[in-house]
Amino acid sequence: MPAPRPQRGPKAVKMDPGTLLEAAQRVFARDGLDRASLRAIAREAGCDPALIYYHFENKEAMFAALLEQRISPMVADLRRLARPGDPRSTAEKLWTAMQLFRTHLQDSPGFRSMVRGQIVRGAEGLPRLLAERLRPAQQALRAIIRRGLRQGDLRTGLDPFLVALFLIRMEAELLDLVPAFSLSTAGLPPDVALPLAERVWFEVFWRGVATDPLQALPFL
Repeated sequence: MPAPRPQRGPKAVKMDPGTLLEAAQRVFARDGLDRASLRAIAREAGCDPALIYYHFENKEAMFAALLEQRISPMVADLRRLARPGDPRSTAEKLWTAMQLFRTHLQDSPGFRSMVRGQIVRGAEGLPRLLAERLRPAQQALRAIIRRGLRQGDLRTGLDPFLVALFLIRMEAELLDLVPAFSLSTAGLPPDVALPLAERVWFEVFWRGVATDPLQALPFL
């Protein structure tokens, strides 16, 4: 009588890191970094938890990878914008910075929700993870603002960090709120309403920080 064949476990499922990160992003947005687990991420991705360890050391590494994936290309563009040799005006550079945030983050509501949720929850270690990856973007924006102060384009006494933070925060709010309400409240599709809302808000913003509030903004 032949010996019984050994029982094998379920066949391993091949999965690329990008699919795992998409699942992790959904779990982080829903549960937060502190409450999320690799088991929950594996369940969301439809794989064995052991498969995640093949690509990522832990959930913090997955969170860091998500930040790196979205923020690094944006930082590269902002650094190019902040180069001293760029001939554009301070106003046009700040407007372009807003457009870069839209370009890199508009199609990532899950990423924005994940980051915003973590900020609100204040998960342990999150400020360090975010700061490490957002600091270069803030430095590039602050360089543009400091140059504008030296050139006399911006009002004296402005704090470059707060101006940069306000610019980023409002763009993030527009990306989330305008698509959700534009059609029902203004009768405009999001792809029409968002650029309009950005323009109106930037004009208000510029009037508040500019040395000459009545300066024309021909690039808008």
